[in-house]
Amino acid sequence: MRRLPPLTAIEAFVHVARLGSIKAAAEELALSSPALSRRVQALERFIGKPLFERRHQALRLNHDGERLLGMISHALDTLSDAVERMSAGSDLLRLRLGVLPLFATQKLMPRLGDLKRRHPELHLDVDTAGHSLARLGDGIDVGIVLGHTIDPALYSRRLDRNRVYAIASRALVEEMPLTDPKQLAKLTALIHRDMPDTFTDWRQAAGLPYLEPAATDFFDSGALMLEAAAQGLGVAFMLESHFEEARDTRLVRLFDMSVESTYSHWFVCRPRMMQQEPARLFHDWLIQALGAENM
Repeated sequence: MRRLPPLTAIEAFVHVARLGSIKAAAEELALSSPALSRRVQALERFIGKPLFERRHQALRLNHDGERLLGMISHALDTLSDAVERMSAGSDLLRLRLGVLPLFATQKLMPRLGDLKRRHPELHLDVDTAGHSLARLGDGIDVGIVLGHTIDPALYSRRLDRNRVYAIASRALVEEMPLTDPKQLAKLTALIHRDMPDTFTDWRQAAGLPYLEPAATDFFDSGALMLEAAAQGLGVAFMLESHFEEARDTRLVRLFDMSVESTYSHWFVCRPRMMQQEPARLFHDWLIQALGAENM
């Protein structure tokens, strides 16, 4: 048999390729950044050519790296499936789901009892750590993500359509009535990192394309954004569903206006994953549970 590079070197290469960062990949693999770098360099020495363009703290696959990732991805998925089948019980179906925390709290968890009643053999490993798209096939089987559109090379299904609301603390509004969007120039805007265009879209619809808040604070957690708004730390620009599902009496919607959001939640996975029973069962149940058939 032809000599192969260490599997740990291939694993390191795939993680860095999908995350675009030594630091992020090292955290995923519970390694130090220097140790991960050595593994990637070992693979490059084995192959005899560089696989990445190195740009400051970021790494981008070069042409040879893209070719290699494309050729080994299917083999890695097959290996992962084989290990999963051997380690799982014969009557047990398991799905590794990457999902945004707020979606999980508001949309998924309240419905999981129904999933369990319908498919008691299906078990979910729920991962809210982020980077779901980058980790598909590498720690994550399917993901529920936010985005404008999804890479056509992936299987995707839109789960909702939304509107953007400006959300603030009821106490803040009682102290300083907000009746004109121009007043936002004196306040902090709270923006989710996965939806950076929400405020831009909202101010365009308000007819104030050049309106700038006093400051902009970014969050990677929708739940923390809602709490920050409730505490009066600023005005959150979030989806209608986030506001409605929160049912938080401390929060109010401002200016009685909303804007069509360019962001949707999507179910995503690699096309081959839809041939696997766990993914199919969860996908079909989720579409029905959310009423997303016509999205």
